[in-house]
Amino acid sequence: MRTLKLTLAYDGTTYAGWQRQSRAPTIQGCLELAFGEIEGRTVAVVGAGRTDAGVHALGQVASVRLAHPIDPATLTRALNAKLPTDIRVLHVEEAPIDFHARYGARRKVYRYCLATGPVASPFHRLHAWHLLQRLRLREMRQAADMLCGQHDFAAFHMAGGDVETGSTVRTIFDVAVTPSRSSGRLEVSSTEYVTVDVVGDGFLRHMVRIIVGTLVEVGLGRRAVLAVADALESRRRDHAGPTAPAHGLKLLCVEY
Repeated sequence: MRTLKLTLAYDGTTYAGWQRQSRAPTIQGCLELAFGEIEGRTVAVVGAGRTDAGVHALGQVASVRLAHPIDPATLTRALNAKLPTDIRVLHVEEAPIDFHARYGARRKVYRYCLATGPVASPFHRLHAWHLLQRLRLREMRQAADMLCGQHDFAAFHMAGGDVETGSTVRTIFDVAVTPSRSSGRLEVSSTEYVTVDVVGDGFLRHMVRIIVGTLVEVGLGRRAVLAVADALESRRRDHAGPTAPAHGLKLLCVEY
C-alpha cells in the first residue's frame, strides 16, 4: 500500500459539503467513487477540512491509500476524467506512509469574499456575500485583532455542533480584512470587494462564517468593536454575530 497526497479545487455550490452522505452528493463521495473505479475496491479519502455545504476550495488537501501502481500524473488525469467538472484534482504526489491530511495539518487558510454597494456582479453571486452598505474597515480590523491568539471560541461555534477534540480552544494566527480591486469587465463599477482571510491551526464548525458575520456587524456599525472581546469571554453563541452565508467562503490552502 502507498499513501498519496492530493491537492483539490472545487465549486461547492451544488454539494452538501465535503463529508460523504448517503442521500446527497458530496466532494468526498465523488472522490471515493472515482478512486473505487480505479482501485477496484472501496477507498477512503481523508480531507484536511470538512467544508460545509456550499463552501468552495482552491487548495483543499486529501490523503488516500492505494494498492494500484498508477503514477501520480496518470492518476491526476484519470481522476479528472471521472470527476464532475466542478471538482478538479490539481496535483497528486507520493507521501510518507503515515501522512494524514487532517491530523497532519498545521495551518489552514480560509478566505471570505464580500461585495458591497447597491448592485453586485451576477458573476459573483455564488462566491461573495452581497451587502448593500459599505463597511467600516478600520473598525473591522480592530475587532479582528481581538480574535488573534489562543482562545476558547465556544461563542463562534455552531450551537449543537460536534467538537472532534472535545475542546473549543483554537489558535488564530491572523485575520486580515482587505479591500480587493475590481478584476475588469465582469465587475459592476459601483461595487467594492472586501476579503477576510482567517489563518488558524484548526476551526470549529461554522467558526469562520460566524467570525465573518460578527465582523460584518462591526463594519456596519451594528456592533461595537469591544463587543467582540466580550463575546469571546462569554463563550455564548448568542453573544456573537450571525453565521455568514456559506457561498462566500473558500478554503485557500493547508500547510503541513
